[in-house]
Amino acid sequence: MNDVQTCILQSENLSALRTLPDSSVELIYIDPPFNTGVTQKRARVRTVRDDAGDRTGFGGHRYRTEKLANMPLYADIFDDYIGFLRPRLTEAHRILTATGSLFVHIDPREVHYVKVMLDEVFALNGGAGRACFQNEIIWAYDYGARPTKRWPAKHDNILWYTRDPTSYTFNLNATDRIPYMAPGLVGAEKAARGKTPTDVWWHTIVSPTGREKTGYPTQKPLGILERIIRVHSNAGDTVLDFFAGSGTTGVAAVRHQRSCILIDQSSEACALMQQRLKSSADPRR
Repeated sequence: MNDVQTCILQSENLSALRTLPDSSVELIYIDPPFNTGVTQKRARVRTVRDDAGDRTGFGGHRYRTEKLANMPLYADIFDDYIGFLRPRLTEAHRILTATGSLFVHIDPREVHYVKVMLDEVFALNGGAGRACFQNEIIWAYDYGARPTKRWPAKHDNILWYTRDPTSYTFNLNATDRIPYMAPGLVGAEKAARGKTPTDVWWHTIVSPTGREKTGYPTQKPLGILERIIRVHSNAGDTVLDFFAGSGTTGVAAVRHQRSCILIDQSSEACALMQQRLKSSADPRR
């Protein structure tokens, strides 16, 4: 744990990426803006001592929750979304080690455009292009509104590319295991052990009332990042996230003895990351 290093850069990410050395990072995960056409905001609340309050705090005292004005974080609107992503992913390709992996977390509206662009990026400098594509992982969840004029959209897409199409880090034995859907058919031993995940990951969103929730609007679950980091890197490796947001990538990296580089231009996001990483490094937490 003493060898784990964390670096938080408050910077426009393309400029920061251009300062990183070639072949210097073993794993890159990004959760870029999804081009939703809306301004993402962070919900803010405060608690006030109140015997008739809605929550219990330290010492059993009751507190009242008061909602404050939302804090705008960024406008998720792009006239040329692929033009925005391409130079950043070109830099990501340069920064990856020979056995490194890139994960791009996106939604169904943009994923096909992003995949074609990534095929082109991974063909740079004689690269193998689309052969470097390994999986499209579907993160499926079941929460929120259900429209009545179309099937509810309850999944994100995560594209996995490797710098080399055949030589890359993949520690499947390090993954968490999931329950069998029909445990009675596989026997007690297998049922107790569970099975390895497929390319469809059923995982709840960050609970709006859980301890993991930071209030950051696009925060992703720690369990998703921990699975990626355990399987696709080794202890002592460096993990990069250049749309770092709430810092979940860094928290997962530190928990599993990886170093991390986190880049975001928002001062509020960087302050939140510092707070979360400090808590993760505290052996009492």
